[in-house]
Amino acid sequence: MTRTRIHTDRAPASASAPGARLRIASRRGFLIGSASALGGLSLGFHVPLARAQSAGDTAEVNAWVLVRPDDTVVIRIARSEMGQGTLTGLAQLVAEELECDWARVTTEYPTPGQNLARNRVWGNFSTGGSRGIRESQEYVRKGGAAARMMLVQAAAAQWQVPVAECSASQGVVTHAPSGRRLRYGQLAAAASRLAPPAEVPLKDPRTWKIAGRPMKRLDTADKLTGRQVYGIDLQLPGMLNAAVRSCPVFGGKLVSFDAARVSAMPGVKAVLRVDAATVAVVAQTWWQARTALEALPVVWDEGPHAKASSESFARELAAGLDAPQAFVGNQAGDVNAALAQAATRIEAVYSYPHQNHATMEPMNATVRYTPERCEVWTPTQNGEAALAAAAEASGLPPARCEVYKMHLGGGFGRRGAVHDWLTQAVRIARQMPGIPVKLIWSREEDMLHGRFHPVTQARLRGGLDASGRVTALHLRLSGQSILAGVAPQNLQNGRDIVSFQGLTDSGDGQIGYGIPNLLVDHAIRNPHVPPGFWRGVNHNQNAIYLECFIDELAHAAKVDPLVFRRRMMAAHPRHLAVLEAAASKAGWGTPAPAGVFRGLAQHKGFGSFTAAVAEVSVNAEGQLKVLRIVAATDPGHAVNPQQIAHQVEGSFAYGLSAALFGECTVKDGRMEQRNFDTYPVVRMADMPRVETIVMPSGGFWGGVGEPTIAVAAPAVLNAVFAATGKRIRSLPLRHHDLRKA
Repeated sequence: MTRTRIHTDRAPASASAPGARLRIASRRGFLIGSASALGGLSLGFHVPLARAQSAGDTAEVNAWVLVRPDDTVVIRIARSEMGQGTLTGLAQLVAEELECDWARVTTEYPTPGQNLARNRVWGNFSTGGSRGIRESQEYVRKGGAAARMMLVQAAAAQWQVPVAECSASQGVVTHAPSGRRLRYGQLAAAASRLAPPAEVPLKDPRTWKIAGRPMKRLDTADKLTGRQVYGIDLQLPGMLNAAVRSCPVFGGKLVSFDAARVSAMPGVKAVLRVDAATVAVVAQTWWQARTALEALPVVWDEGPHAKASSESFARELAAGLDAPQAFVGNQAGDVNAALAQAATRIEAVYSYPHQNHATMEPMNATVRYTPERCEVWTPTQNGEAALAAAAEASGLPPARCEVYKMHLGGGFGRRGAVHDWLTQAVRIARQMPGIPVKLIWSREEDMLHGRFHPVTQARLRGGLDASGRVTALHLRLSGQSILAGVAPQNLQNGRDIVSFQGLTDSGDGQIGYGIPNLLVDHAIRNPHVPPGFWRGVNHNQNAIYLECFIDELAHAAKVDPLVFRRRMMAAHPRHLAVLEAAASKAGWGTPAPAGVFRGLAQHKGFGSFTAAVAEVSVNAEGQLKVLRIVAATDPGHAVNPQQIAHQVEGSFAYGLSAALFGECTVKDGRMEQRNFDTYPVVRMADMPRVETIVMPSGGFWGGVGEPTIAVAAPAVLNAVFAATGKRIRSLPLRHHDLRKA
């Protein structure tokens, strides 16, 4: 059950792209440009308002807004919907400025091919890093506002009255002096022929009527009735199905396979080499393809990493903790001198394992290839990156490729930067031209060949003065660089700035404490298992390292953890505000029920301030029960408070899955976990009651989908210490004996 408390200061697209000429110098240039976006960094570009068109009985007022004669408003959403509610939130922002009737709003995706053909009018398609709303809010709002202005202008022209005498509300334009009214559906065709306004003022958020309200999600009904089609559901006439198997060791190769052994099996149409490491079976049904693939004799060259293991990775990372060279992410004062002079010194080593995204819908793509055109239907977090991958794999220019985005059955970063499944699907379809082929990865293939949360370790050394105040902190990170594996062009002279999320001196992941002598550095160590962006990215382990060690320092100083943090947060009022709100709601400082113990944590991630208080119990047998989490978040502006509460609860489900159970281990170069029996996630019985405090302070736009995941594990770990006296410095918790010390 989720309880939400809100603090506030105020009462599918067409398959054919337009015929515009694609402005791309070459396929190579497009691929390089798209690759630059893969690292999760925003691109700087101007988003013009589109010149309006009309299609059938639906008038396109501008690129964001289409209006039908019955007053239905179709809002185009460039970002991807994967359960996080971005589709509804962005539609609210457009509808707010448009002044339309929310009950008549529906949505559709434009395609990345259309976006390129129209000079990227819809902006960035990338949906990750909690950027979907915060980095597109301004230009989508302008899209709605411009459409409203054009509709009002069309009405004024029809009535031959000054525009200033007309206003719009609930999808109707009214002429105040005469009381005349025209519906948007009556005006859209005329509005579509007008030039977009040069200046587009936006509403003050304090006047919002649709945005900022807990509106019901637009995609819920179709999900409940089963009408929602995900990529894995797609059916096309004459479609075949494919299953793949790649070398189980990353970096290995496919030597040979005996196609004759399975070619006569039921439904089998082809057995194909996909790339240097992958073989596929194409059949009438996916199960036939999978059955034949399991029976296919395959010989692998497992390559140089065939003996790698989690133990060898741990040794490599441990060496990084002592390395003389490391990249600096945050530095103030003289840490070594301050530590030498400290009255009390504390040291601890923490670690965080590999994690799989484990999306409920495995990777899949449907491709129809001909020598003239390549079409792809796939769930993707970045339609433009998917288009780049399709162009590269097909050998066709981007103008002759198209990607139709499907709703995602989970993304969590896996479907954003790397589109390996899509590349495989295109390569299979190229060998069967003219026939639609749907590739679905099995769960086992998905677990073996993910792009994993980076494995890291951290050594923390802290110093306290005689009064118990922190004088110095050195946090040495050792582990994988995501950018080195995904987007090396975004490294800064070898330094991965993403590694320091939540530990920087300013920006979206600013540390929330004033520590006079501070050093945060990173010794990059990259085992062969490929890293990827995983929901929360590096905030997850960085928050554990910092917030649990802060608790260790508080315990050494014999000071209440909340009081101890307050002493360091005078210059960080927004960090402190969410921490105080969560603590107050949870009853921090008052006795907990018998057998219940509390822990807290705070963090800033993706521009938002978050905090949590966890309540846990541990019985005599060491069985842990997370009973309750009170979470506070300040995202600046809250577009849909109800969705924020849902996202907070979902982020805790994801974060607690990692903390309690999640771990991907390597033996003989390959992942040992193959399915949910060995990679469990939280179930209903494991899920605590979540109480969410949404407290938007205004003035900035923070993310929602990922920030709160970072405080889930440290709050629980600190509560476990309160309950047992044991410091847990490695995850998952299921490996630890939690009986009281």
